[in-house]
Amino acid sequence: MSEISSMRLDKWLWAARFYKTRSLAVEQISKGRVTVNQAAAKASREVRVGDTIALRQGQVPRTVQVLGLSAMRGPAPVAQQLYRETADSLAERARLAEERRLAPEPAASIALHHDGRPTKRDRRDIERARHSWDDRWSASWDGN
Repeated sequence: MSEISSMRLDKWLWAARFYKTRSLAVEQISKGRVTVNQAAAKASREVRVGDTIALRQGQVPRTVQVLGLSAMRGPAPVAQQLYRETADSLAERARLAEERRLAPEPAASIALHHDGRPTKRDRRDIERARHSWDDRWSASWDGN
């Protein structure tokens, strides 16, 4: 943290390690996923100490208050000193994490049980289901 009074939003997001590259930060800003003091922002917007920034990292929303400015990207512990996440944001992230834990993605359970190729039992079940499905159809078309 140095004696800089303001800096570009995209550069600050990169230096604070919210995004891996400045171009990713610019992309997220241009999509409207980043606001400064509850107002839409451009990548060139100047950020000052005390500003509140709302952003999304993937599916995770975060709201942080700017505590410092840095012209260079440093290690994560140093980058974390540039901001403080709001209490509401921390609570919301915890709630979403718990929600994801309790309701996992349905496709994830399929991947856990099968490693690609069906077993002999799976193939028999598939074949049995295929035949029982054919038997259900009562209407037929003979092509005349």
